[in-house]
Amino acid sequence: MTEPRGSIAGHSRPEPASPTPAPIDLHTHLIPPGWEEWASSFGGERWPRLVKHDACRATIMTGQQFFRDVDDRSWNAERRIEDMDRMGIGCQVLSPPPVMFCYWADARAAAAFARMQNENVARVVSRHPSRFVGMATVPLQDCQLAIKELRTCREGLGLRAVEIGSCPGGRDFDDPELFPFFEACAVLDVAVFVHPATPLAGQERLTRYYFPLIVGNPLETALAASTLIYGGVLERLPSLRVCFAHGGGAFPFTIGRIEHRFNVRPDLVAIDSRINPRSHLARLDERGAAAPARFYVDSLVHDADALRLLLKLFGADRIALGSDYPFPLGEAHPGELIESMPDFSPEEKTRLLSGSAREFLALH
Repeated sequence: MTEPRGSIAGHSRPEPASPTPAPIDLHTHLIPPGWEEWASSFGGERWPRLVKHDACRATIMTGQQFFRDVDDRSWNAERRIEDMDRMGIGCQVLSPPPVMFCYWADARAAAAFARMQNENVARVVSRHPSRFVGMATVPLQDCQLAIKELRTCREGLGLRAVEIGSCPGGRDFDDPELFPFFEACAVLDVAVFVHPATPLAGQERLTRYYFPLIVGNPLETALAASTLIYGGVLERLPSLRVCFAHGGGAFPFTIGRIEHRFNVRPDLVAIDSRINPRSHLARLDERGAAAPARFYVDSLVHDADALRLLLKLFGADRIALGSDYPFPLGEAHPGELIESMPDFSPEEKTRLLSGSAREFLALH
């Protein structure tokens, strides 16, 4: 008689549990180890520059203005892997910091700047394919150039996602000029990661207390998510996958107000979309079947109750671990908040730590 699988000397034993997948950090930033002086080649005084101080320390300047001090975690893959191993992170998803978008610049110059970054990301991923996944950046001040770069990144460089700013080139997501780009993302199966960049609303009031990042970024993200929904973009592109950084900013905490205004003032709100905004967060469709996950947020909220609200609104399959590594406003130990939640089931934690990112990025 054949012994049951997993048995010894006729005594059956339960199959060993499958190992828990290693966490995937969807929100990390990478810059090249150096690049030419873009202003000298293309003009303009706001191009980011990397001023190296030694092998491990540098400063990002925008023209002659100080922007941020960084260290080798921002460009050295081996250094990042050391941190990942120490923190138990299996894979990082690499994207540029928003200062590198350069939507203000001449579009052809910005396209060349984007290609330089995208090729660097692709090289890092090719050297460490099990540890990194790459996101592209594209010159969205010119939609056709952006689509051209998107296609190169997907078909030539193997990048699975694209990171874009919340108001690229001064355009909101419902701008008809941006629709062909979102359409191309859907056709090419490229996931879209939205990161707030250069807050526009009330900027003159955001000069103190680090308010552009603390207050401005959540507002920018809420505006971006709301225009994507109210503008009917998700309605017209049912296969488009979009993830919003920092837990969706202020959007999840104002969804009741957003839905209420849709219902009571359809003459002002329900103009380009007839679908209730909350339906994009729903986990079941109108027939009660599981709805496809298209609207995602990352987990970077720094607050247990805020994370509970995200879980209630979106479900675990719409929330992906994000840390903002290696910057100080991020989560110092990626996934620590998720792991600390006593009321989250092991299955929910696994989804948040790895499963949702895998589905968003279409990793198989």
